Amino acid sequence: LKIEHNKMEQDSVLQYEGCNFLRQRLVLATLSGRPVRIVNIRPDDVSPGVTDFEIKLFNLLSEITNRSTVDISPSGTTVFYKPGSLVGGKVEMDMGVIRGLGYYLEVLCFLAPFVKSPLNVRLRGVTNGGGEPSVDLIKHAWLPVMRRFMFDAEGLDLKIVKRGLNPNGNGEILFTCPISRQLRPVQIENMGKVRKVRGVAYSCRISPALANRCIESAKASVKHFLNDVYFHTDHRKGLEAGSSPGFGIILSAETTEGIYFVSEKHSNPPNSGLDPSVPEDIGTEAAERLFSEIYRGGCCDATAQTIVTLFMALGPKDVSKFVSGPLSTCCVHFLRHMKDFLGVVFKIESYDPLKGKSAEDQKLEIGCRDKVKLTCVGVGFGNLNKALL
Repeated sequence: LKIEHNKMEQDSVLQYEGCNFLRQRLVLATLSGRPVRIVNIRPDDVSPGVTDFEIKLFNLLSEITNRSTVDISPSGTTVFYKPGSLVGGKVEMDMGVIRGLGYYLEVLCFLAPFVKSPLNVRLRGVTNGGGEPSVDLIKHAWLPVMRRFMFDAEGLDLKIVKRGLNPNGNGEILFTCPISRQLRPVQIENMGKVRKVRGVAYSCRISPALANRCIESAKASVKHFLNDVYFHTDHRKGLEAGSSPGFGIILSAETTEGIYFVSEKHSNPPNSGLDPSVPEDIGTEAAERLFSEIYRGGCCDATAQTIVTLFMALGPKDVSKFVSGPLSTCCVHFLRHMKDFLGVVFKIESYDPLKGKSAEDQKLEIGCRDKVKLTCVGVGFGNLNKALL
């Protein structure tokens, strides 16, 4: 019996090669309960194997799960991950400065509704910068999407206690999320029209006038198309400003259907070898990125496509439909991984927003024509870790 059990366990282990999409594989392994083996992780690099920030990711997963095991080979190029049960609870960790906190926060957003105890996570590190979506972008683009799928989203919040910019970080965030017994199916095909734009310009350990200059240039660009525009500044100093000077701006556009599109731009880090950033250029580029995101369209921000597809697949055994802009490379690979771990296959078809509309309405549609319609039947995933009364 023991030999047969070991053989069945070996058959259920999924194996991948390389370090790309490591977070996707770990998240889906944790949710599906299937162990995963990843080989040939940076075998030809000067420092082969897993890096420090990936070790911190494993530590974070160990904190919010019970009886998870991670076996790393002596060379560091092979990792075997056997997931445990999600327990959640209160977690406090320092994530370093190699990657931004958004790198770890995305994983928490994927897993947070399915833990046993409500998640209360306090992380320290780089809040803005680092090559991944910032904490502000996740707050404005991801949390509204999570609220659409969760029946009770009271308590879902992301608070920036301290801002920490590249290269020295020292920021701090507090992420709280309630548990959800089950997700709801969604059928969202209309993105509506943009009705207002909001923005936050932040500055740390520098003159607040730089943030005001960012606002003026961004507002001048947005005012050409919309009048309902309101920006404010977030100037931090002392302990709340982290350890590095810098500034940046986050813009958020809301449509009549409650869809959010978000863009961001921050200054170049000091001693990075890049030219000093000009506040007017930062504000203008952030506005142009927002226009590009609105042009892509769909019913979510491009960065939130992965969490939309995951929650659709984990929903009840009912049909979910969602219209998105052109799929990102990350989302395409995420769909492939969900087929491996969950056995869910999406129906993907082109979506023509002009179909069935009058000639007069067609003249108003000037967005991207490469939108896609995603359709799937959920697996009926329930939160088995939730404590029963």
